[in-house]
Amino acid sequence: MQWKQDFTPIADQLWLSAIVALIPILYFFWALAVKRMKGHVTGLTTLLLALVLSVIAYRMPAGKAVMSVTQGAVYGLLPIGWIIITSVFLYKLTVKTGHFDIIRNSVVSLTEDRRLQALLIAFSFGAFLEGAAGFGAPVAISAALLAGLGFNPLYAAGICLIANTAPVAFGAVGIPIISMEGPTGVPAMEISKMVGRQLPFLSVFIPFYLVLIMAGWKKTVEVLPAIIVSGVSFALTQYLTSNFLGPELPDILSSLVSIVALAVFLKYWKPKSTFRFSTESEVAAAGQVARATQRGGEVFRAWSPFLVLTALISLWGIPQVKAALTGHYEGTNGLLKLVNAIGAHLTFMPPVPGLNNQILNPSGQPIAAVYKLELLGAAGTAILLAAVVTKFIIGISWKDWGRTFVETLNELKYPIVTIASVVGFAYIANSSGMSTTLGMALAKTGPLFPFFSPILGWLGVFITGSDTSSNLLFGNLQKVTATSIGMDPVLALAANSSGGVVGKMMSPQSIAVACAAVGLTGKESDLFRFTVKHSIFLIILVGILVYLQSTVLSWMIP
Repeated sequence: MQWKQDFTPIADQLWLSAIVALIPILYFFWALAVKRMKGHVTGLTTLLLALVLSVIAYRMPAGKAVMSVTQGAVYGLLPIGWIIITSVFLYKLTVKTGHFDIIRNSVVSLTEDRRLQALLIAFSFGAFLEGAAGFGAPVAISAALLAGLGFNPLYAAGICLIANTAPVAFGAVGIPIISMEGPTGVPAMEISKMVGRQLPFLSVFIPFYLVLIMAGWKKTVEVLPAIIVSGVSFALTQYLTSNFLGPELPDILSSLVSIVALAVFLKYWKPKSTFRFSTESEVAAAGQVARATQRGGEVFRAWSPFLVLTALISLWGIPQVKAALTGHYEGTNGLLKLVNAIGAHLTFMPPVPGLNNQILNPSGQPIAAVYKLELLGAAGTAILLAAVVTKFIIGISWKDWGRTFVETLNELKYPIVTIASVVGFAYIANSSGMSTTLGMALAKTGPLFPFFSPILGWLGVFITGSDTSSNLLFGNLQKVTATSIGMDPVLALAANSSGGVVGKMMSPQSIAVACAAVGLTGKESDLFRFTVKHSIFLIILVGILVYLQSTVLSWMIP
């Protein structure tokens, strides 16, 4: 029997319904920030609470609510959980064979300063991975690299989450913005232009903010020239590519320009003092000795797993290749047609029993619900292939390779439970109508809506863990509300995406991913407390920017 969504189920009152819909989110904040529960306990109990509310308050049939959770849990396992497992596995392979020591020393040879290492790896390299893959890979890999270099694991995870702010809107080859064109009818290029006139301001600010968090004001001013080179080169490229090329390449090109610009700059400029964390002097000294005996071939071999990883993730992100890997290629290239035949057999889209087309939106249209299982097309499969190639590069036996993989699975069992549960929560919040209720409540803010418009995207990413999902969830609501109050709809759509990027750092999915990558399983509450204040501060800045662009800076709208 079909069930129709009701976005105002509590006495037909929007605000009362919104308060009920907000309860699971408030509980999640309380459980992590106040009670400091472990991540998997918080995730499971939040999911249970959302289930109860969806059935009792929103009157969603219990069977449909449970099946919606299974749909989300499956998505939490593939592609998200699969990326985490394979990323950590690849990192552990390099550690087990001693190659990561060479990687660490090669980075130190470019700069021993932790501030500059954070700019290179967390900000620039992380942005490249975001542009090529997205879905958790940037934080997992860059945080593991920083932790391996000697960063405090909590700082490594937190810094990478904050650094991942600037590139998220153009992540995974522009998917968050491209996906908004379908449900809203607004060309992706127009949205890309507007986002490209918002995020560059964050891209200039984030490198400065990262170092400020790490080292304080005085130590930040010491490396201000490097911060300017890193941020301005990234922001300028981001603006140009988003406004003249489209949403696919801003992250990839901006990150490469930023890496090259900073690396070249560091050949001619050094900070007055080298900043290290207080516990790292012995590690740094050991690195100096090790570097003296390293050869170029050794360094290249040590970095090769991550070079292979970068190449494969970039390949997986090319639209035509992605289509072939998932069995949807319609071109004439012979090799891609062969890959397409294989991908078609490894892509499964079974309907969710009792849920597919069984939920009707308020206009009476059925909502499709399928389990999306792209075994070959998942970014995690590209990372696993990189791990297979790495086996031959570093010379590890198949026995040790397999043992390391089993160790990785064992270490990540709780983070995977966390991820599956929080994605399950996101799906039940969407299918029951709770997410839309919250969006409708924010849309009632009238003249202040331009300020709250990015907060809607921020809330969407917190719930779903994805800027793409947030854009799909709230894109049309943003357009309709903006049109009704005289706000440019392109600005509202861009605000949803730009606001969403600063919600990513405190999203339960992102927290679980980052903790898993640096071995902080069970410490999700500490990382959440670290990032939440920065997320709130940054969303206020984005809200102010969008409000100004809707009024005194309206000339910035394309």
